Amino acid sequence: MDCCQAAGIEELMDTQMAERDLKRYRKKGADKTTKLLLAALKDEGVQGLTLLDIGGGVGALQHELLNAGVQDATSVDASSAYLNAAKNEAKSQGHLDRISQHHGDFVEMAGNISEADIVTLDRVICCYDDMRKLVRLSTERAKKLYGVVYPLDNLLNKAITWLENQYRRITKSQFRVFAHPTEAVEALIHDSGLERVFNQETFFWQVHLYRRL
Repeated sequence: MDCCQAAGIEELMDTQMAERDLKRYRKKGADKTTKLLLAALKDEGVQGLTLLDIGGGVGALQHELLNAGVQDATSVDASSAYLNAAKNEAKSQGHLDRISQHHGDFVEMAGNISEADIVTLDRVICCYDDMRKLVRLSTERAKKLYGVVYPLDNLLNKAITWLENQYRRITKSQFRVFAHPTEAVEALIHDSGLERVFNQETFFWQVHLYRRL
């Protein structure tokens, strides 16, 4: 991730946004696509496993999986505001001593991040410029299961991405979104020795879970 994108994430995903998302999570639970990924993970069995959640936001995946039997979780996020929100929720749910938090760009920090049984990137690939590095380094750390949520690869989403980035330019924001080709993402994941065991689509998103061969 270039410095501008990292700064854009820190600027856009601020305390106000994080607190709003945390309030929604506490009221309604995880988002629809997150629930789909959670269900797929639970079907595979998570008892006693470890989790690496990259770009975990308020920590919905972390908290739900810890409640489902995951042993401990590691969270890496480029937004300090969202890490703080996730920490507040961890205190509330009694998970604080089971979650290790790291602030920064996962790709730059990957050498210091340990492997985990489960690795998740929920709506993260679309926020990262160098998709190949992100996918390669994150799959390398998945010992058993690898779950991702990212936009469908179609003309509508490409148009939405283009329009959003035009708006970001006009408003002088450094943050950008990316419509990475599904074929390229899946090829990298499969080349790392993972096979897909679950996939489902919503109007905008695609949810995939892979298992280590």
